[in-house]
Amino acid sequence: MRTIFSILILGLLFVSTIRTNRTITGRVTDASSNQPLPGVYVGFKGALANTTTNADGRYTLAIPDGPQTLLFNSIGFLSAEVKVTTQTVVDVKLKADTRALEETIVVGYGMPSKQSMSGTVGAMYPGRRAVAMPTFQRISMPRPNTEDYTKVEENGFKNAQQQPVTTFSVDVDRAAYGNIRRFLNNGNLPPQDAVRIEEMVNYFEYDDPQPTGNDPVAVKTELSESPWNPGLQLLRIGLQAKSIPTGNLPASNLVFLIDVSGSMEADNKLPLVKTALGLLVDQLRPQDHVAIVVYAGAAGLVLPSTPGNEPQKIKDAISQLSAGGSTAGGEGILLAYKVAQENFRKDGNNRVILATDGDFNVGASSDGDMQRLVEEKRKSGVFLSVLGFGMGNYKDNKLETLSDKGNGNYAYIDNLQEAQKVFGKEFGGTLFTVAKDVKLQLEFNPARVKGYRLIGYENRMLNNEDFHDDKKDAGEMGSGHTVTALYEIIPAGSESAYLKKVDSLKYQRQAIPTGNETELLTLKICYKKPDSETSQLMKHVVNYQTQKWDNTSADLRFSASVAEFGLLLRDSEFKGNANYKQVITLAKQALGRDPEGYRGEFIRLVKLADSLSNGSAVAKKSDEK
Repeated sequence: MRTIFSILILGLLFVSTIRTNRTITGRVTDASSNQPLPGVYVGFKGALANTTTNADGRYTLAIPDGPQTLLFNSIGFLSAEVKVTTQTVVDVKLKADTRALEETIVVGYGMPSKQSMSGTVGAMYPGRRAVAMPTFQRISMPRPNTEDYTKVEENGFKNAQQQPVTTFSVDVDRAAYGNIRRFLNNGNLPPQDAVRIEEMVNYFEYDDPQPTGNDPVAVKTELSESPWNPGLQLLRIGLQAKSIPTGNLPASNLVFLIDVSGSMEADNKLPLVKTALGLLVDQLRPQDHVAIVVYAGAAGLVLPSTPGNEPQKIKDAISQLSAGGSTAGGEGILLAYKVAQENFRKDGNNRVILATDGDFNVGASSDGDMQRLVEEKRKSGVFLSVLGFGMGNYKDNKLETLSDKGNGNYAYIDNLQEAQKVFGKEFGGTLFTVAKDVKLQLEFNPARVKGYRLIGYENRMLNNEDFHDDKKDAGEMGSGHTVTALYEIIPAGSESAYLKKVDSLKYQRQAIPTGNETELLTLKICYKKPDSETSQLMKHVVNYQTQKWDNTSADLRFSASVAEFGLLLRDSEFKGNANYKQVITLAKQALGRDPEGYRGEFIRLVKLADSLSNGSAVAKKSDEK
């Protein structure tokens, strides 16, 4: 009887501990921009159960009935706790954490467990036995800023009578915009040389028409007055690359080349790299393959080429990575190209994706060495995409050189939204090239144009004779990419202080402009198909047709607002009457469709720059006193 009674008591106790579960769903967004936040940790206090948000910022989590406290954590954002009772939907907005990251130095040491050591070594160098190494107790110290940027010499105005032809390479890189955003969100104006206006303008999508013929690129032009230089005109040239549905993209042979050196320890470096690449893995198809190469003091193969239908295997290899050691960038690139070539897919997308802060210091590390290395390797048909991370020691000049010379593109990933943009919304354009070595050449009609200036593209200018030289490298356009080029024009018959006086040529006959006055310019576009080394030629005559500003497209007005913002950040000698209030007004009037909130975020950044600029001016006046 006593045994039966005991069983009944235990049964009642067991039943009393049973708690039914309910499901919580919701969406996590950035409090400032309302953009979705992927990869956010979502859990609840006192339990191991957790989940992460998907690419659209949504999550589903099973929790016990009764009051609970949900936890939300994400790199670069302040943590949040939300108490729930009977709710089934909980949406959360996370605030950015703009606290400066700090360097760490050694003050003492201990010994790690064999288990933790073997996990790290095994991830970097499979098959090697772990050797116990000291772990270090650390304290925080300010990090000296050693960021490096190539000096930008702004394009000036050219006399259309003496220099009617101009040639440049397209640029779909967008790294400068993300980097500028990072500076502003951290409470600083960016260095002038970090501001590449074409990368700011091309960060945004525009509604240019899709190609309808055999060429993979379509062209649209528009002419109006310059908002910041009265009396001058602004010409927008929009290129639209053919969009290929993700399901129809050729199979990809990808090699992740990941910097795991000591400089990558910070939260906005290797941890963000791992989350970003996890988002890319979610986009892979069974026919796609991924390998992982890492480099620190030496380079190693972490994961051999693995099909996309084994995502957990790929993610497990990524998750085990940790940072430490010096940076043998050249050795890592050599190994990554070797792996890509061993798994080469004919008629496929063969690409190395480099994730680093660019702080190379072992082996081939100079700009010249790295440039020659990548130029040689691109002949194999393997493209190179470069993803920049971090701050303090960021080497923008090296990474821009690598992407330019490696037939690839360059992005700066400062937060999870940018990672989701690059690897989620723009997966095809980021990874699949539809036209390579794309060059533009314009011949202006002096009967309509007295002078002209290309805004931005300073490091993409080419000699006119390079246009038909198939050996001359130029930029690539991926599936769905848009490229915008803006020219300021001094109309024929006008005067401008921007156009410097040049003596007439003594030995050349000075022809009087007699061209067709209905034509503004002739535009030629040269490109190669991804698997060809012979260029194709497109030619367009642009007739003179100017519009009142209020009648122009939202694309022209918004791209102009971004360019004007760049002129202000650069303190350009050509900024004329540009001011932050006008930039905000122009952008607000041209928001158009903005499903992801990127244009809305731009306005917030302009307001932030305006307040920082005013603060700098006040501080400067105070210092002068």
